[in-house]
Parts: sequence; C-alpha cells; structure tokens
Amino acid sequence: MGCVHGKCCCRYPRSSDGDNREDLGRYAQVQTHILAGRSVESAQVPSHNFRLEYSVLTQRGFYPESPEKENQDSYCIRTQLQGNPNVHFFGVFDGHGQFGTECSVFVRDRLVEILSNDSTLLDDPIKAYNSAFSITNEELHDSDIDDSMSGTTAITALLVGDMLYVANVGDSRAVMAVKEGNRVVAKDLSSDQTPFRKDECERVKSCGARVLSVDQVEGLKDPDIQSWGDEETEGGDPPRLWVQNGMYPGTAFTRSVGDSTAESIGVVAVPEVTTVHLTAHHPFFVVASDGVFEFLSSQTVVDMVNRSADPRDASSAIAGESYKLWLDHENRTDDITIIIVHIKALSNSGGGATAKRNGGRTTNTEKETSEIYFNPSASEGYRSVRSDLSEVSCCQTVSSSDQSSRVVVSSSLD
Repeated sequence: MGCVHGKCCCRYPRSSDGDNREDLGRYAQVQTHILAGRSVESAQVPSHNFRLEYSVLTQRGFYPESPEKENQDSYCIRTQLQGNPNVHFFGVFDGHGQFGTECSVFVRDRLVEILSNDSTLLDDPIKAYNSAFSITNEELHDSDIDDSMSGTTAITALLVGDMLYVANVGDSRAVMAVKEGNRVVAKDLSSDQTPFRKDECERVKSCGARVLSVDQVEGLKDPDIQSWGDEETEGGDPPRLWVQNGMYPGTAFTRSVGDSTAESIGVVAVPEVTTVHLTAHHPFFVVASDGVFEFLSSQTVVDMVNRSADPRDASSAIAGESYKLWLDHENRTDDITIIIVHIKALSNSGGGATAKRNGGRTTNTEKETSEIYFNPSASEGYRSVRSDLSEVSCCQTVSSSDQSSRVVVSSSLD
C-alpha cells in the first residue's frame, strides 16, 4: 500500500465480468512480453559448498485511468559483494507517489553501493544495514528528487555464507520455505510496517500522527474508533497517517525511504532485520513487493514455488494469479516484482540460532536498544532485531543502535 497521492490512493469498484475478461485478455498480451528473455542465474557459496539459483520477474500494474503510468517497482541482484564469493544481495523496492519511480531507482542503486563499501559489512551486517539505510535516506532527501510526498519501501536479503539477513522498511515481504516433515511451510522473514501493527501505530501517534482511514477522515465513520481489524478484512480502507491539521500525507505504511513530509509524524527509514541460519531444511526464499501479497498469502506463494521445478514458471504463475485476484476485487492491479532464490546442495545440519552482535552487544543475551525474538522457534534459527524507537523524540533524526561484483538491476517494462 502506498500513500493517498500514490498508486494505492483510490478504492476502485469491483470489476464487472466483462471488464475482467477484457483486462485478462490485456494481461495475456502483457505477460507474453514480460516473460521474454528471462533466465535462471546462479551464484556459488564456496565457504559452505552450496549454490543459489534465482530468477526475477517484474511487471507493470494495469492502471486503466493512467495508461502511461510506469512500473514504480525496481529490483537489484548483486553477487559477490566486496569481491567476496560468499556474499550476495537481493532487493525489491516499491516506489510510491509522483516521483516513486525515481525514489525506487535511487534507493536500489545507492543502498547496495553503500553496503558494498562498508568495511564493517562482514563483521556486523546488522550495523552495516542500519547505516546504509540511514545514509541512503539522507542522500535521497538531499538529491534533486522531490521526496516530500514520494518514497519507496525496501525489502532486501543479504546472504553471508550460511547466514541470511533480511532488512525490511515498509510493507513488501520476504518469505522462507521450511521443510517440516512432509510439508513445506512458509515462514515470514519480515513483518509489514503499517498502522495495523499496534506497536507501529502507537509509535507514530507518539510522534504526532493522526491514524485514520479515508472514511474516517471524510467523516463517514467515527474517527474515535481506533480499531481497524486486520489487513485481510480492512485492506480496502486501511488506517493511514495524517498530520494534525491537514489531509496529507495519508501513508498506509509507517516506515519508508524518502517521504520527508511523513518523517515529521514518525515515518522512518530504520529497518527491522531478521537473521536466519540456513540449513538443508530451507529449500528457497522469496523476496517480493506487496503487489504479490495483497491477495495471496505467504503459504500460497510458497506452495506455488514448491510445485515448480523452474523458478521462472513459479514467478509467472504467481504474477498471473496475483493479477487475476486484483481484477476480481478492483479494476486495476499493482506493480508486481518477485525474486525467487533456490538454495541448492546445502548439507549442514544447522539447528540453533547463533549469537550475532549488534553494535558490539550480543543480542541474544542483552536487551538495551534492540529487542530479540525468535520466529517461529530457536530451533529453526530465526531471529529478528527490531530497533527500539520508543525513547526517540519525533523531531530527532531516528537512528538505530550503534550497530569484482556482477550487478543485475531492473528496467521499467511498458
């Protein structure tokens, strides 16, 4: 979900059957164009003797009222960061607002470059991530791009040996597939940062934000009722962030890169970082924009990938099903970008999460400016580090705790 002045501002009526047939016919033509030239790439991880096989698909949304609107999603895949064959990066950036494409591309390019040049990257990936997001956000503010009402979300995965670090800002998503007996189950590696989350809602309110749905702002519903259900039931009119005496910015997320106006009411570029110790029980992971997950659950996406030997077929099926479900509910679709990464020939037994250091403190034994929790259990090796913003004044710049590559980047597809 974007801001009210971005791609998700309007609540379109459900399409008629005739409109759906016409739209799906258009989709078939677009899909043929998009699938041309896609390939499966691979990257070795010699330190642990396994490899990654990955594929990416990006697809412009269908916007009948804005037929010239470009794809505001972008992605970056960079292998061998710092010339190290064991370090690889995958990221999806979902722009929003008038200059969302420019913001998305700027962050796509700068975030990975800053990470690549950080001498602390291998010793403390979480600290490097936090620093990179902070620097990228400030550089975007200082650039020629008007990010006052535009910005981008960012969902990124950094692989260092057999450790995976997922940093999330916004409401895109990363999902890990986990073998449990005869089943392959989905485990979210990120949590959507929206006002539906109580902690995020309370944080932005403490920074001066009004949190109301569009119907509440327009007087159609009682603004004093501060309960919006969940995203599945209330996704059509989600709670949004507004300044105290204005009808802007209307963001449906609580963290992003850019969005300088929304920063004054608590929207920050501080990532939540989840750490995974990869084992043979992790066959693949998915990094995708929220256009995929608006109507598809994480488990459905994992099931679709698991059914396809070729990630290109899986990404095509997921994009097609997402597109169809969008048109079942509305007369437009969102931009869709999905990276599927298969983990091949990893044979370690793994198990418990290993202690990682965040800003010089061991995060699983001390609790100061970060919180550690295990999801779903320590035995799977998951850990999320959430920056503690409760003590930060909203007028301050928020920062987290003292903590020969080949590049593949996206291009807009019309």
